[in-house]
Amino acid sequence: MFHNIVLLVALAVFGAGMIIKVSAWFRYSVGPEKADLRVSRRIAAAMKGIVLTFFSGKVLTLIRTFFVDVIFQLHVLKEDLLRWFAHMCIYGGFAMLFFLHVLDNKVVAHLYPEYASTLNPFLFIRDAGGGLIVIGVALAIYRRFIKQTHRPMTSRMDITAMVMVGAIVLSGFLLEATKITSQSTFQRMAEEYAGQADEQELQALESYWVENFGLVFSGLRGPFDKATLAKGKSAHQINCAQCHSSAQWGFVGYAVSIPMRPVASALDGAGTPFFLTWVHYLAALFFLAYLPFSKMFHIFTTPLSLMVNAVMDGQGAPANVATRQMLELDACMHCGACTLRCSVAVTFLEFPNANILPSEKIASLKKLAAGKVLDPKELRAIQHGIVLCTNCNRCGVVCPAGIKLRDLWFSARERLLQHSIEEYQLLSPLAYYRGLQRENIQENDYQKPLDLAIKKVAGDINGKGPLRAGEKTLLGKLNTSIQANSLSDCYRCVTCTNSCPVVHNYKHPGEVLGLLPHQIMYAISLRYWEQVFSSKMLWDCLGCYQCQENCPQQVSVTDILYELKNRAISRRYDELI
Repeated sequence: MFHNIVLLVALAVFGAGMIIKVSAWFRYSVGPEKADLRVSRRIAAAMKGIVLTFFSGKVLTLIRTFFVDVIFQLHVLKEDLLRWFAHMCIYGGFAMLFFLHVLDNKVVAHLYPEYASTLNPFLFIRDAGGGLIVIGVALAIYRRFIKQTHRPMTSRMDITAMVMVGAIVLSGFLLEATKITSQSTFQRMAEEYAGQADEQELQALESYWVENFGLVFSGLRGPFDKATLAKGKSAHQINCAQCHSSAQWGFVGYAVSIPMRPVASALDGAGTPFFLTWVHYLAALFFLAYLPFSKMFHIFTTPLSLMVNAVMDGQGAPANVATRQMLELDACMHCGACTLRCSVAVTFLEFPNANILPSEKIASLKKLAAGKVLDPKELRAIQHGIVLCTNCNRCGVVCPAGIKLRDLWFSARERLLQHSIEEYQLLSPLAYYRGLQRENIQENDYQKPLDLAIKKVAGDINGKGPLRAGEKTLLGKLNTSIQANSLSDCYRCVTCTNSCPVVHNYKHPGEVLGLLPHQIMYAISLRYWEQVFSSKMLWDCLGCYQCQENCPQQVSVTDILYELKNRAISRRYDELI
C-alpha cells in the first residue's frame, strides 16, 4: 500500500513538473517581450507548425533527424568518438532498463507470456543495460574531471545527475547481489514454488543452489556429493527452472556477490535485501519526480530541439522562434562542446565572468527569460558575456542538441538593451552583426540603445561623465600615439569631410551627424570633449579610411577617431566594473 502511495506522489510531481516546464515554453521569452506574442497565439502557431510539418515533405526530414541524430546521434560521433560512445552507453542502457525492467510487466510480459525477470535473455540484458550506464557515467566523469578536454564548469545539477543515476544503478546491483546470496530470499521462494517438496528434496535443492547459484546458506557448505547435486538439479528443473536461469547470467550482480559472501549471512539477518529494495525503489521514484527540474530533463527536450530545428526554415514565425528558444534552454545538457569551440572562451582567463563561456550562459538566460529580478551586477555580467561574442557560430555548429546558440545570444542581448543598460560595444565594429539583423528589430528598439550609449559616453546624463570640457589628460594620452601625433598637421581643409561616405549619405549631414570629420579634428585641439563624443559622426564612422587616404597632410584621421572611441569607452567601462 505504502509503495503505491509513493509511486502516485512521484507521478504527480513528475506530471506537475512537466506541465510547468512545457507551459514555460509558451509563457516566457528569451528576447524582448512583445505584447503580440501572447500565450494563446504562441500555442496556436506551434500547433499550426506541427500540422503543416506532418502534412508536408518536411515529415521526411523529421524522420531522418529522428533516426540519424536522436537514435544514433551521428552528429556527436562526427565530433568526438569517446563522447559518442559514452552517450550511447548511457542512452542505450537506460532504454534497455526502461523497457525490460521498469515496464517489464506492461510490455515484455505481453510479448513473452513465459517472461520472468530472472530468466535469460532478460536477466543478462538487464545487467548489460546497467553495466552500460556505469561505463557511460565513468567515461563522462573521466572526460570532465581527468581528461579535461573542455572547460565547462561542473554545476550542482551535473553532480546531482551523476549521484542520482549512480544511486539507482548501484543500489540495483547491490540488491541483485544480496538476493543471490540471501538465504531468506531463497526460503521465501522455496515456500512459494516448492512447497510440495519433502525435506530431503529441499535440502538437495539448497545444496544445488549453493553450488551453482552463489547462494550462501548458514551451516551448508560444499563439496556436495554427486547424488545430492543430481537430486537438487532435478528439483530445480521441476520447481525453479521455468523462472530462474543460472545466477551467473546476471554477470554484474553475480560478480558483486562474490566478495559479499563472507558477510552474506550477517547482511541477510540485518534485512539488507529489504532495505536495498526500498533504497532502489525510492531512488528511482525520486529521480522520476525530480526529472523535469533536473539536467536530465534534456532526455526529452534534446530530441525535440533537434527535430524542431531540422524543420524550421530560417528564423520562422516570431511566435514559434520565441517558443523554440525557450525549449532550447531546457535542451542544453551542459556538455561543454560549445565552450570548447568558442573563439573567445580564452577571455575567461582574463575576466573571470562565467557568462563568457557559452555553456555557462544558459543558466543566466533561464533566469532572465523567467523574469526573475536580477541586480544590476548580475545583468552587467550577463551583458558582458554576451557582447564579447563574435557571432562566429562555432558554438552552434557543434551543439549536440542542435540549439541555435547565436540566435539565443542575440535575443538575450536585445532583451538586456530594453533594461536601459548602456552597451558601448554597440558603438564599435563588434556591433556589425546587430546591424545585419536590423530588419528583425523594431526601429525604436534598434536606435534607442545606440543613443543611450552615446549620451553616457558624452556625459550628458545628470551632468556627469568621465570626460569634461577642457580636460587635458585625454589629449595628452592621444599625443602619445604615432597616429594621434599627426593631429597637429591638420589645417581644416575639409578634404576628410568631402571624402566621407557617411557624410554623403545625408542631404543635410550637419543636422544629423553633429560635428563633421574636419570639425571633430578642430574640436579635439580645443578639447571640446562633450561635443566630440556626442557627435553622431564619431560613432557612425565606418572605418573605411577614405578620409585618411585623401588627407593632403597625412593626418591619421580614421586612426584618431578609433582611438577616441576606444579611450572613451574604456574609461566609461572601467567605472562600471
